[in-house]
Amino acid sequence: MTRAGSGRPGQDTAALHRWILSFVAVVVAVLTVCPSAATAQPSGSGSGAAPTGPKFLKLSLDSVTPTAITASSDPYFVVSGTITNIGDRPVDDVSVRIQRAAAVTNPSGLRSTLRLDQNSFDVTGEFQDVADRLDTGQRKQFSLTVALRSAPELPSGISSIDITAPGIYPLLLNVNGAPSYGGQARLDDARFLLPVLGVPIATPDPMKRTVTPTVPAVPDAPPVATTMLWPLADRPRLVAGATGSVQGSAMLTDDDLASSLASGGRLDQLLSALETALKPDGGQDRKLTSALCLAVDPDLLLTVSDMTDGYRVLASPSDPDGTTRAGTGAHAAKAWLDRLRTLAPTMCVVALPFAQVDPTALAAAGDETLSDRALNAPADLVDSLLSVKSVRGVALPDSGTLDTDGAGLLAHHGYTTAVLADNAVAPSDGRSNISSAKSPGGASESVNPDMVHLSGIDLPTPGGDAAGGPEMHAATFDIWSATALAAIGSHPPTPPFTPDRVRYDVTNDSRAARLQDALGAVAWTALNPEAGRPRSAVLMPPQQWGANRDEATAVLGQLDLLFRNNLAAPRSFTELLAQQPDPQPYDLDYLPAAADEAVPDHFAEPVRQQAHNITELMGALVDQPQQELTPRTFLTPLRDDLIRVLTMSDRRAGAAAADTTAQRRLDQTTRTIDDLFHSVTVLPPGGVYTLASEQSPLLLVARNDLPVAIRIKFRIDAPTETNIKDIGEQQLPAKGTRSFQIPTEVSDSRNLVIPIALTTPDGTPLGNAVSVSVRSNAYGRVLAIITASAGALLLLLAGRRLWHRFRGQSDPADEGFDPEKRRRVNKYLRARKRKLRDENQEAR
Repeated sequence: MTRAGSGRPGQDTAALHRWILSFVAVVVAVLTVCPSAATAQPSGSGSGAAPTGPKFLKLSLDSVTPTAITASSDPYFVVSGTITNIGDRPVDDVSVRIQRAAAVTNPSGLRSTLRLDQNSFDVTGEFQDVADRLDTGQRKQFSLTVALRSAPELPSGISSIDITAPGIYPLLLNVNGAPSYGGQARLDDARFLLPVLGVPIATPDPMKRTVTPTVPAVPDAPPVATTMLWPLADRPRLVAGATGSVQGSAMLTDDDLASSLASGGRLDQLLSALETALKPDGGQDRKLTSALCLAVDPDLLLTVSDMTDGYRVLASPSDPDGTTRAGTGAHAAKAWLDRLRTLAPTMCVVALPFAQVDPTALAAAGDETLSDRALNAPADLVDSLLSVKSVRGVALPDSGTLDTDGAGLLAHHGYTTAVLADNAVAPSDGRSNISSAKSPGGASESVNPDMVHLSGIDLPTPGGDAAGGPEMHAATFDIWSATALAAIGSHPPTPPFTPDRVRYDVTNDSRAARLQDALGAVAWTALNPEAGRPRSAVLMPPQQWGANRDEATAVLGQLDLLFRNNLAAPRSFTELLAQQPDPQPYDLDYLPAAADEAVPDHFAEPVRQQAHNITELMGALVDQPQQELTPRTFLTPLRDDLIRVLTMSDRRAGAAAADTTAQRRLDQTTRTIDDLFHSVTVLPPGGVYTLASEQSPLLLVARNDLPVAIRIKFRIDAPTETNIKDIGEQQLPAKGTRSFQIPTEVSDSRNLVIPIALTTPDGTPLGNAVSVSVRSNAYGRVLAIITASAGALLLLLAGRRLWHRFRGQSDPADEGFDPEKRRRVNKYLRARKRKLRDENQEAR
């Protein structure tokens, strides 16, 4: 007999119900809060690139040592990472293992394989325990020692990924754990590429260093002729609307550039990595130096040069008229510029477009002088500031692509070559380009050499004809290595030439993983010869590259490693440009993503108008020997501001913010140009201007508040009653005034209103027009008749008196005339005459 029948059945039933309800509540909570745990699969049998549902663990790759395997390397490598509990509950039994997929056989696989299903990483190692338990917010670092090839007696805790041939291998780190209220499941993974340039012989003990080299990585294939551009650029920093001056400090929107130039900053680290790799005792020979070309933004050089003399910084970048403070980077700017001036003469140097200007937007603006400053001046600026002779005639558009208008503009300004993405050109016969064409076996169909002839571009000739001029070529770079290089560093962009099918947010991967992907992409061409494709590569990082010193050094080290293993050979940038292009004509293929990121069309017209105004004012200014400031020095900064309006810088970070910055810069420049035109004006005379006679000159005063002398003309809208002579072109001194006498004839004694204004010699208005009220003492024809009649009467009377006097007769008019009375009359007449004379003088 059970106790259930002992007289308390109601209590037992209630307890049973409460137990059942509690059990159901726990099950529902587990299913609701942790659905992935309820459906968790066994370790390693996950279904995709990343588990879905609540996130419990975050796996981050920290390092791979060594970053690339060679035939002389140890047969082991070490992978380090960090696991962080980012969930809302503890996770038990945390373990990781390494997995491998097949080597990348297609260049697009350098990116697409990193998003493969986990089942594609079918070569698996053993799980290694990391932590018994990770509480919320807790993290744990780990290291895995991995053998490349299997061996009969691998030490405990070492997994093998069975690599027996060189290649670029996708690897995956898989972390498993059991969240509270759930079972064991795959909770996160991290993917990266491992470049294997050669496979060493495995040894059973990782502590042993005896290694037997294997056969060469790529037998019967010549080394890849490799050229790499090393960019140094930054977004525009100078505050818009400032004219040039002999004295005065520069004004920057912020002081971020000071941090970038100082020790540990982005630009400092890029330059430091280059200095270390190329210094004579750095261990490398001249191969690395000859393969590199320094690509420098002249706008960056101008800004850094201005900073060396001291500068000011806006307290608020959005308020150009607000308060300022002293900049802190003068010393860092000078030190960085001196280092660059020491390094640049030892290597190839090429100028980037000024302020990374968009050639398409520049062509739409359609101003010759603005285009000349943006395209022809950069090489001269780089040469003068770095004391070098840079490579000429080659354009490096930031987007890696051009439309026909942009290419035509470059050709018009003397450019013969543009460095473009290999999918930004396509054969004119309609064949697919290299980035999209695939052979049946999955490899790229090689239809693009790395130097092609462009067709369909209006090329200038000395005679002005549309045909027969110099040819326009394109040197193409590999988009897959360029995409991977762009992903290095902080805030990595996705370039516009990256195909849509492989676009994803690379910031989900750690910096170490992205670096490994780039090293693999750099080495892929060397390890994978393609039939019919030249053994060559152009490596092109983004112009505002975010790599730090260690990452940049790793890229240079990978390049040097390829040279030392005879997988690549250095090719100078000038050798690349001197190559004969493919005789097959190619058309430009302006990429849609580049068009989406381009400078909007609505900036073209206002930029064109303000550029025209600068040209008009420049033509009126006078370059005088005694004048410190030249017209070009005075106005060129405003042209530079208009070029910066059309910059591609920061447009991949968000179009709205870039448009706001561009509009603010345009508004500031426009306001300054308007102020310059209003700084030259005619001064209005006070009250009514009275002419003493009908031919008295009109006296005017003009003022020039500009620090440069200027040529002017008077524009006077004379009424029909006046005849005002044009005195032609005149000159006003810098910061001074000058009086002018304008010959004037007035045939009316009424008050006349005469509008007067100043213009440039070409007729562009200056200052504000004034209206002069003129009153003349002239009476016109009536006065002439009266004067003539009075004169005739006077002659008649005088003649009569003389006639009577000669005949000895008294004048009848004197009869009965008292001499005393006559004397008084004469006295009165003399006094009256004096009074009239004084009044006339006072009127004048």
